[in-house]
Amino acid sequence: MSGPTTTVWVLGDQLNRDLGALRDADPASHRILLVESRAKLASKPWHRQRAHLVIAGMRRFAAELQAEGFAVDHRQAPSLAAGLAAHVEQYRPARVVATEPASWDGRELLERLGVVMTPTDQFLCHPAQFAGWAGGRRSLKMEDFYRWQRRRLGYLMDGDEPAGGRWNFDADNREPPPRDGRAWPVPLRSDLDGLDRAVLADLPDSCWGAEPDGTWATSRADALRRLRHAVEEVLPRFGPHEDAMLSTSWHLAHTLLSPYLNIGLLHPREVCDAIEAAYRSGAVPIASAEGLLRQIIGWREYVWGIYWLWMPAYRDHNELDAHRPLPPLFRGEATTQMRCVAHTLDAVHEHGWAHHIQRLMVLGNLGLLAGVRPGDLVEWMWSSFVDGAEWVMLPNVIGMALYADGGRMSTKPYAAGGAYLDRMSDYCRGCVFDRRKRTGEDACPFTTLYWDFLARHRTRFGRNPRMAQQVRAADRLADLDAVRARASEVLVRLDRGEL
Repeated sequence: MSGPTTTVWVLGDQLNRDLGALRDADPASHRILLVESRAKLASKPWHRQRAHLVIAGMRRFAAELQAEGFAVDHRQAPSLAAGLAAHVEQYRPARVVATEPASWDGRELLERLGVVMTPTDQFLCHPAQFAGWAGGRRSLKMEDFYRWQRRRLGYLMDGDEPAGGRWNFDADNREPPPRDGRAWPVPLRSDLDGLDRAVLADLPDSCWGAEPDGTWATSRADALRRLRHAVEEVLPRFGPHEDAMLSTSWHLAHTLLSPYLNIGLLHPREVCDAIEAAYRSGAVPIASAEGLLRQIIGWREYVWGIYWLWMPAYRDHNELDAHRPLPPLFRGEATTQMRCVAHTLDAVHEHGWAHHIQRLMVLGNLGLLAGVRPGDLVEWMWSSFVDGAEWVMLPNVIGMALYADGGRMSTKPYAAGGAYLDRMSDYCRGCVFDRRKRTGEDACPFTTLYWDFLARHRTRFGRNPRMAQQVRAADRLADLDAVRARASEVLVRLDRGEL
């Protein structure tokens, strides 16, 4: 009796039975290949919880497929290519098929290896569809794409009109952090087992960060539990304070679902269906429902489309000529007295996670103002977050955080001083630096560097309609020379890990 003749190669971020090449696979005719690549694990100093999430997820998925009756070849190998070669040598499949990888290099690798690729359906908008939407447009605004997605997919729509009468509830979802000391929904946890311990024992010494505590689900069943909890307990409180930052909570009312979407344990369609149902039942207010839907079918899929539209040249953009190496405090080689940065980096160390405003307006903002090399920050964020991937981090860092593409993705740089951080967080209270000062030893580094950034790039941003007023304000500063001198001192201390 002949065995399976076709191999379906499942990559570590495609852990879903109903995805792409695996959806129609049958145990009688298809063998499954999963490869744990030692080269991939050694390629970056991965956060321990990120590496554990992917490897444990792969091992649990392999067991689920075996329980379904599939012959599964789950192997460790020096590299992905070596793993495929060993599999082909052993099993001699008639062909090897795979779902399109989520990375440019991954697709190039599979093409080079002769693997047949089926279109990915891990997102609701394939890159070819995005390219069709983008074709001929003078600018690619996320808001335009989001409304196109809403109409096309039908989420939160009442006929031809948006539910609640508005497309955008951002004005309702940017409240400053509450000062009442309220409790926030507690994330679910799963008990670690022998498989988890075996994965941790296999991780290289280059991994860093706190050990997993069960916060991040590594199975489909546990990811679905997280989805139910997110919709029932977290989402009703999500909207108003989705941009707020508190030193007393690392998660606030964020759903924490992005890692599962990014490795396939959840599909965006089922998350959006749950949002729709919760809103229609009256369990979730429109501002919260729209805010999360915007993150998933708007921002997430817009970033995905931009990545494929502009790669591979997009990697090399550095329009602001930023060449400062990543400061040592990002790598855990130094501490900092900047309370906002310290709290954010502590959350990354402990959980491999920080929410979108911490990423953009604390870490990204510091990189922008200091002139950090774009590639350095991309690599760090890619390896440091549990939801990290090149397609996520590259556009977010190059296009949003560092304005390294010169405005192709956003119309202005997201530069801010201490005033913004004080408005949207409780970080400034108790900080040794004064967010109102731009000179002096206790001046807030963000405030100092903000004004220096405007002066440094006055020619470029003086012509930007959204920045010209701030540039003129910098020109009028009586102490601008002192501010720039202080900025030079701040940057030296940042480079030395003494800030």
